[in-house]
Amino acid sequence: MFRRGADREELKQSVKGLSWLAIVRLGLVQASLGSIVVLTNSTLNRVMVVELSLAAIIPGLLVGIHYAVQLSRPVWGHHSDVGRSRTTWILGGLALLAVSGTAAAGTTFLFEASFTVGLLAAIVAYTLIGIGIGASGTCLLALMAAKTAPERRASAATITWMLMIAGIVVTSIVTGINLDPYTHERLVAVTAITGLAVLCLSALAVAGIEKQPTIVGDQDRKPAGSFRESIREVWNDPEARLLTLFIFMSMLAYSTQDLVLEPYAGLLFGMTPGETTQLSGTQHGGVFLGMAVVGIAGGLFSKRKPGLIKFFIVSGCLGSALALAFLSISASFAPAWPLVANIFALGFMNGAFAVAAVGTMMVLAGAGKSTNEGVRMGVWGAAQAVSFGLGGVAGTVVLTLGRWFTGDDGTAFTLVFALEAVLFLMSALIALRIGIQSAPRPEYRAETAPSAVPAE
Repeated sequence: MFRRGADREELKQSVKGLSWLAIVRLGLVQASLGSIVVLTNSTLNRVMVVELSLAAIIPGLLVGIHYAVQLSRPVWGHHSDVGRSRTTWILGGLALLAVSGTAAAGTTFLFEASFTVGLLAAIVAYTLIGIGIGASGTCLLALMAAKTAPERRASAATITWMLMIAGIVVTSIVTGINLDPYTHERLVAVTAITGLAVLCLSALAVAGIEKQPTIVGDQDRKPAGSFRESIREVWNDPEARLLTLFIFMSMLAYSTQDLVLEPYAGLLFGMTPGETTQLSGTQHGGVFLGMAVVGIAGGLFSKRKPGLIKFFIVSGCLGSALALAFLSISASFAPAWPLVANIFALGFMNGAFAVAAVGTMMVLAGAGKSTNEGVRMGVWGAAQAVSFGLGGVAGTVVLTLGRWFTGDDGTAFTLVFALEAVLFLMSALIALRIGIQSAPRPEYRAETAPSAVPAE
């Protein structure tokens, strides 16, 4: 416990947690996850719809499967809470993601030979993709929350997500260039090389991080109990429960156009696979800038304006709704509409609300009565995964039904974008109810024992 006066201040100064360099290193692992996921969720989706002429609902259901599997995130988080190594889960999950992502790209050959065989292989590949993302991503965020000083957690979230977006942007641009002229062989080769490169990078980035001191509150936090006890504790926390609802709704809105944007650009604007992949990079470039603006403004003014995080969340949701409203009318003016600028604006607003929400997650992750950062991150990650899966499926279902009933591609895409705008408006209303506490817990100490093995 902290002592009073000068001794107390001296002890508070000793709580340093991860250095900025260490936080950046963990951000590189998140960037690695994004680099593989963008190929399976965006590029491969477009190939299935345009090059393979499959119904848009097929890749939508496949991506939905890998998000559904991520309901297991709290389980992986709990294993890392009670085990001795989050690093093993991080790298093991990333390795599985790299292999299964390459396998998913390889199903393009099978689809051409036999739709049934290709679909079965794709289901297996996307199931493994979901397990890899869930295990690696959840344990990475839990490690960061446990090792980062409270006053740095929001900024750490900004850095981590900016690096993830940077990884997506770089991957989109580089692979977009190397995919033209498109062949299935090129897609498999690019995916395999990307997976191997990011796995090696992540192994170097995460080395030694887990040995650094864990940051714990001055109150006596109990060791993580059983999985059921940890879940019950999280759900009985009103703030954590409301944040879970917001994450579900906002990420449902965020993901509804994920699987239809590249086909939209290809069908109505005549873009090639390489060009639509680069368009995805443009969107994530906007996300990157939005995160940067919020991160800088939050770092400069959050102490003087405690409600700033909430402002960024609400305004980001409203701005995203407006950008989607413009996108919903773009089909009437294609291909003359400034699509690239519209997509960049959408990405900017998405980034503004997303990084503020993630910063709140990082702050609340260490607010439990027990050392269950992994389960908390797992619950929020599961909410995000479910909404992403439903969003991808909902977008492709609305698109498919719209094309069947109207016989017009433009009208069908308009329905998808309009639905997404409404969902963002609903998310803004939920965000207004969140009583975000910007200030960290008042007193913290560093614990040299591993996070999952409490000090005596």
